Amino acid sequence: MNTRAAFTFVEILAALIFLAILLPAVFEGITYANRASVIAERQAVAVELAQNKLAELTLDNTWTSADPSGDFGPDWPGYRWESTQTTWDRDSMTVLAVQTYFPVQGREQSITLSTLVSSTASSLTTTSSSTSSSSTSGTARKTSR
Repeated sequence: MNTRAAFTFVEILAALIFLAILLPAVFEGITYANRASVIAERQAVAVELAQNKLAELTLDNTWTSADPSGDFGPDWPGYRWESTQTTWDRDSMTVLAVQTYFPVQGREQSITLSTLVSSTASSLTTTSSSTSSSSTSGTARKTSR
């Protein structure tokens, strides 16, 4: 008895149809995972840059006279920042916020860090939040005396 084991044409065709349906979904999943990792990496860099800018403005006490926007130089292309000041409803404090913008696959994302400042104390409380197409937020507190 001479029999050979082989796949039939119908079995091969069914396997190809299955792959044609499955592969686009797998590639889309990989694309989303890649985008999420790029967002996380760039968001971490943006937080660090915003913390540095906020510290620079508060420690040098230049937050009242400094430019309200700028970039982070040639070392950080695509990253830019804007600062805003709003009056806080208690005491004679001002909320100083630094919003950092960064590109992710052709879309601009941003992260905002803010702190309370006055003419006598540089930094009392720092909070951070992130805004993008899918919004996340977190809070960090820092007290200096």
